[in-house]
Amino acid sequence: MTRGIVAGLAVVGVMALGAVGHAAQAKPAKPTTSPAAAKAMKNPVAADAASVEAGKAVFAKYCRACHGTEGKGDGPGAAMLKDVKPANLTDAKWDHGGTDGEIFTTIHDGVGPKFIMDSWEGRLKDNDIWNVVNYVKTLKAK
Repeated sequence: MTRGIVAGLAVVGVMALGAVGHAAQAKPAKPTTSPAAAKAMKNPVAADAASVEAGKAVFAKYCRACHGTEGKGDGPGAAMLKDVKPANLTDAKWDHGGTDGEIFTTIHDGVGPKFIMDSWEGRLKDNDIWNVVNYVKTLKAK
């Protein structure tokens, strides 16, 4: 192999190890936002077409693997989970709340106690999470 190919493979290997290392980091013992505070939280990002489109792009990149392309909880990563399945974001009942603040907190803090849905804090900017909130609300059954 040429040096360029070997160097390229080395970079890919380091990136993969970094992703695995991040997934293995300790998860918080409890959510950082109380349920009452989450419910009262106001979305600072207007749910306009630009925000919904931005949220859709973030969802496609980071959430689709578990929640599926249409948000039905049927992504390829869902098959690997045994005890819990990703939420179906198209149904009328959301187990972790349906207010903007509750959805934001679920994404930001993750879902305890086992954190099968990991926290996205520090991996997504708050503004990106709010855009995802605006997008996933378009999926919910009317």
